[in-house]
Formats: sequence, structure tokens, C-alpha cells
Amino acid sequence: MADESKESVKPNTDEILEGSSSDDDSPVHSGENDETVKTFKDLGVTEVLCEACDQLGWKSPTKIQIEAIPVALQGKDVIGLAETGSGKTGAFALPILQSLLASPQRLHTLVLTPTRELAFQISEQFEALGSSIGVKCAVIVGGIDMMSQSLVLAKKPHIVIATPGRLIDHMENTKGFSLRALKFLVMDEADRILNMDFETEVDKILKVIPRERRTFLFSATMTKKVQKLQRAALKDPVKCAVSTKYSTVDKLQQYYIFIPSKYKDCYLVSILNELAGNSFIIFCSTCNSAQRVALLLRNLGITAIPLHGQMSQNKRLGALNKFKSKSRSVLLATDVASRGLDIPHVDCVINYDIPTHSKDYIHRVGRTARAGRSGKSITFVTQYDVELFQRIETLIGKKLPAFPTQEEEVMMLVERVSEAQRFARLEMKEQGEKRKRPKGGDGDEDDTEQASGVRKKVKGGGGGGGKKNRGGGAWRGGR
Repeated sequence: MADESKESVKPNTDEILEGSSSDDDSPVHSGENDETVKTFKDLGVTEVLCEACDQLGWKSPTKIQIEAIPVALQGKDVIGLAETGSGKTGAFALPILQSLLASPQRLHTLVLTPTRELAFQISEQFEALGSSIGVKCAVIVGGIDMMSQSLVLAKKPHIVIATPGRLIDHMENTKGFSLRALKFLVMDEADRILNMDFETEVDKILKVIPRERRTFLFSATMTKKVQKLQRAALKDPVKCAVSTKYSTVDKLQQYYIFIPSKYKDCYLVSILNELAGNSFIIFCSTCNSAQRVALLLRNLGITAIPLHGQMSQNKRLGALNKFKSKSRSVLLATDVASRGLDIPHVDCVINYDIPTHSKDYIHRVGRTARAGRSGKSITFVTQYDVELFQRIETLIGKKLPAFPTQEEEVMMLVERVSEAQRFARLEMKEQGEKRKRPKGGDGDEDDTEQASGVRKKVKGGGGGGGKKNRGGGAWRGGR
């Protein structure tokens, strides 16, 4: 299949995706005509969908929407490259819904995403935009019962939003489910789908869906791996690039703190105190680390909740909803949450562990300062992270300023924090043992408001363990 459409892709397409200049003559739209176009109607979106945009509070199209929607409505394949938080979901959802209106059909569109949370979020946007026209979506992701998903697929929804692995399971095992009549294929965060080693799954999916279809690839960062996908998937694509290099939004204030690795927790607690009242996403590199820091903060009376891959799907969605509804002010996440999640009220992103892939930095800090709002990001740099940090600065093309901290004040926290660390380790150990026990039930390990009663033992914990003590301001080092 890859061979048949090879001719339609120019050999050096990827250079454009990387933002360098190239003599490739395939059309590139780069956001120059956005002065004249002001409304969705001007882009060619039909009345009923314009009303849906109004109801969602989308007053005017974003740059990527201005570039991609008209091209998509003309029936062309699209490669959309735009910074995170710029409205990419709307850029592919509107043309697809318009096509559905013109010729209604079941199993009309397949959207592939790398993470489960992103799949649910895209489904919400499709359903919100298509509520007046009765669009039915199915989310097909791992961690949820196959049988109930099969029943949903048997009803033949219009749009299937899936992670590649679970979709393959259904293609192979669910009777009567086939995507032979598919009209649209969308790959959101296309580079990440390939980076997460879904290549074999994607190849399988491409083999069984029709060649006569329309394909949209969207991402904030396109990589050389995506060229493989293009060969197999696109016919004369139009690139809609609105960020020429890897970029973060202007309203984001980015800082770093250079600290000794052993005082990371103290600095974290100090910053959470200093910026109390804000909501935070703190990114850790491992599930274990996210869980440990969440327990540590809880032991100090800060309302923190973890979100990582070792939690069950229901718990992950529950954690996300608690954070979205502001009943928790701190979300401890692994890179499960770094892509695509749209939580409007995030004031500050902290990179507790520096990302190993520089591009993940752009996605992480893109969780704040979304849709025109301002936001802060603070990256912890220890003696082991200097090279990784320099790579990030090179990638985004700017030197970051240091975040001002008072070392004496931070050091005053050492005793309390080390005690909380000890209790967090004990709780982690207890949870590990609970998991090994056959009849421990599911427990509520990952949102242990009542954890294991150890919180009361922490000196100066402010009694904040039980009460929802929003920013952790109850104990401010005696100030």
C-alpha cells in the first residue's frame, strides 16, 4: 500500500515539517491570510455548525483553523502543524462534521490518538459541536471492558475515536465490526503515535481501511518518523503550518531553578506555598515518582492528586475530573497528561523531573497559557540535568530566566519535608503490599484522602490532611 501513493509525496516534505526552507513545491499555508478572515462562516462552515461554535464560545477561528478548514473543505488531505493549545481539534472536527451533514453515514470517521485521556477529550468536542445534528461517537481505548465497547460498536457510531492497540483488538475479535466504508482518517499527535511504537498497529489499520479516503495528520511537533506515515497515508497533502519552528505561546512565562537533587522536594513545597491559591500540574518522569510526591504533599496538607499509567482508567478519569472541577489544586502527572489535555484553569506547570525528549517540554508547558490566557512554567534543573536543559533552550530558541527563590526559607522546610517523605515511603510500601494481596479490593490508593492515618503524625501538618486545604498555606514555616 505504501508503494502506490509514494509518487504523490514529495521526497523532502519532512524538511518543511521541521520548519526549514525547502524548494518543495507542494502548497504550504502559513497563516498570512488571517487578517481578512474573521468568522467561521467566512471559512465555509455551514450555518448549523457556526451556531454550535457560538454556543461553545468560539468567537473567531484560530490560526490553524483559518489555514486548515478551507483546505479540508475543498476535499484535500491536510498536515496540520501548530503549537499546542491552538485549536487543532476544531480544525479537523468541523470539516468532518460538515461532510457528515452532506452525506450521513455510520462508521464515517476514525480518529487515532496516542493516549486514552486525549481520546475522551476529542470525543467531548465532537459531541459538543455535533449535538444539534445528533452525532454519535464511540471511544475505544484500553483499560475498559471489551464487551461493553463491542456493544457500542454494534450500534455503528458515526465517529470512532481510538488508541491504536485497542482498535486492532476489536478489528480482530469483534464480529461485524469493519472500517471498510471509512471516509476520514485523522491522526492526532501523529508524531507521538509513532514515538510510542504504534507503528505496527498503524500499518495494520492502514491495510484494512479504504484507500479512497481523506487523511488528516495533526501535531504540534512533526518529526522525521511522520514521513513514513505520509507515504502510506496521504495523497498530495497540503501543509498548514502556523508555527514555523518549535514554539511555545507568547503569554507563557518560563523559568528554571537550578537546585541540588536532594532538595527537590523542599523547593517544590516552597514554590507551592509561595504561589498558594493557584492550580498546578507537576510533571514527574515515572508513575512511582508521581505517586510518592502526591503522598508527600498530602502529608503536608496540600490537596494533591496523582494521574499516571498504573492507575485504572476509572481512577484516571476521576482524578482528572477532580482537578478540572477545582476540588484539587495540584495534579501530579506523568507524560500521560502532557499532550492535548485542555484544562483551562491551570496557572502553573512545574517540571519536577526534566523531560528526556525536548519536544515533550513544549507539550508539557502547553498545558498552561491556553487560548490566550497567561501562565507560568518552572523547570527543576539538578546537577544531572544540565545537558537536557540546554537542549530544551536550543529547541525553543530562548534562554530562560532563573525563578527567584530564598534559599534560607527553603532550608527551613527540610525537617518537615523529610518527615513527610518518610511517611510517603511508608504509605507507598503499604500500597505495594495491598496490591499483592489477592483480596485487598481496588481500594482508593491513588486518591487517599484518608490514606493510612499517618498524616496526623506529621509535625506542623496544620491538621490539613482531612480538610481540603487548597494551597497548603496552613503551614508557612512559622511566617
